[in-house]
Amino acid sequence: MISRSTVTHSAIWQSLQQHHHDIQQQHMRDWFHQDPHRFERFNVSAAGLQLDYSKNRITEHTMTLLLQWANERLLPQQIESLFIGDPVNRSEKRPALHTALRNFGEREVIVDGINIMPEVRDTVRRMESFCWKIRRNQWRGYSNRPFTDVVSIGIGGSFLGPKLASSALKPFWDSRLNIHYLANIDGSHITEILKRLDPATTLFIIQSKSFGTQETLKNATACRQWFLDNGGDEDDLHKHFTAVSSNVEAAKAFGIAEDNIFPMWDWVGGRYSLWSAIGLPLALAVGIDNFRELLRGAYDMDEHFRTAPLGQNMPVIMALLGIWYVNFFNINSHAILPYDHYLRSLPAYLQQLDMESNGKSMTADGYPVDYHTGPIIWGGVGTNGQHAFHQLLHQGTHFSPCDFILPMCSHNPIDNFHAMLVSNCLSQSQALLQGKSEQEALDELIAAGMNKAEAVVLAPQKVIPGNRPSNTLYFPKTTPHSIGALIALYEHKVAAQGMLWGINSFDQWGVELGKQLGDRVLRSLQGETVANDVDGSTNGLIRAFQQMQNSL
Repeated sequence: MISRSTVTHSAIWQSLQQHHHDIQQQHMRDWFHQDPHRFERFNVSAAGLQLDYSKNRITEHTMTLLLQWANERLLPQQIESLFIGDPVNRSEKRPALHTALRNFGEREVIVDGINIMPEVRDTVRRMESFCWKIRRNQWRGYSNRPFTDVVSIGIGGSFLGPKLASSALKPFWDSRLNIHYLANIDGSHITEILKRLDPATTLFIIQSKSFGTQETLKNATACRQWFLDNGGDEDDLHKHFTAVSSNVEAAKAFGIAEDNIFPMWDWVGGRYSLWSAIGLPLALAVGIDNFRELLRGAYDMDEHFRTAPLGQNMPVIMALLGIWYVNFFNINSHAILPYDHYLRSLPAYLQQLDMESNGKSMTADGYPVDYHTGPIIWGGVGTNGQHAFHQLLHQGTHFSPCDFILPMCSHNPIDNFHAMLVSNCLSQSQALLQGKSEQEALDELIAAGMNKAEAVVLAPQKVIPGNRPSNTLYFPKTTPHSIGALIALYEHKVAAQGMLWGINSFDQWGVELGKQLGDRVLRSLQGETVANDVDGSTNGLIRAFQQMQNSL
């Protein structure tokens, strides 16, 4: 077991602190002038993706020190522990084997003495049969009409992963099926979805490992009642409802036929479950062959993460860069900036993946950390962000490292739209790097015809410091393979950071507390109990809810 003191009190960490002090006033713009090969030097490829990390506040010595520290932290051994099924989720005594769900190799994966790969592959075959029946109209609703709509009911990882991949792969959808995602426990959300649907041609997929998640079960029950109130009956439920759950008995009691219940396993965390039967709505949308290609892309990234030397390992490099900014520059946020409409759900997906995994203040062996861990993840899509929050990125008092994510080719090549989109992406990362000095601003204003006195007053407002770091992740096109590789890349980046920080990236006790308190507050809101031990603010808000409800 690695002692927590080795995180910040090792000799290499002290060397990194001194190195940060030595270079923090240096400007990346000068480094590019001094080294015409910097782009090639800080560039790595994996699984069809390319990472340009040359616009980071690093030198070769920075990377040497970070890699030495990663080896000191036994990162290669910890990576192997993840893949072979060691209980890396120590607080729950479980492995984290989402990689087994996309294992195309011959390697066995053993859990409790049993090779889990036959069951994993059998589940994919069941998904294939299910998708074939729906997409070929062999399985129909109670009126014998083909399904036109699929509603996936889940929350957290059961929602964000499939929704991201479905959006990213919209060009590959079967045009005969519409896929809807229902997550939030909000009457407006479910109303807006259901009012457009015909119960006779709608299929529901309930996604809940326990079949007891509050939001999911409430939404599922409401959909069941809507179905029964609008033409369906109890005997028809098995034609219109299926589930992904480990609680088979609860799903059967709901009215779902056992053959229509797909498995979930304790060794797969919710935010890593896209690759399992949780991906069923995606497989219905894009077809099982494309779903398998998504798995293949993730597998190729897995093999890179497992086998590539740390210095050429894309997830490790991204993890180390993130730690460099969080722990040495004291940066507390990281922006995700996809320049592709189909990737618009990526920032929200990565918020859960990163912040639920590494938003921890205790080490895996139970000590409070004496260093910062996971950053706040945020972002937005394309040029929309440029006209919203990029101002802060360029001139704000905080700086936030950015990941620009860029498919070089579009599925919809209209005129020169994509060239314009790419030009915006590249110019934004260039502006973050380069900035604009006061003299440059002054010369620009005078050249535009402003008199010198006015220019002298305005020029300071136009100063942009630059020297703000970014990565650019680029690849030819959004395809099932590239999206699988991209998602797996971020999974492994986050996991590597957790390993290096000595925290458990695979539990989420803060989320569990919110669920527990939510149940108690709900009973108080409904007048079932009086919450005497609740704080005064919450009690006041409970009373306000009750008063306003009664007044309408």
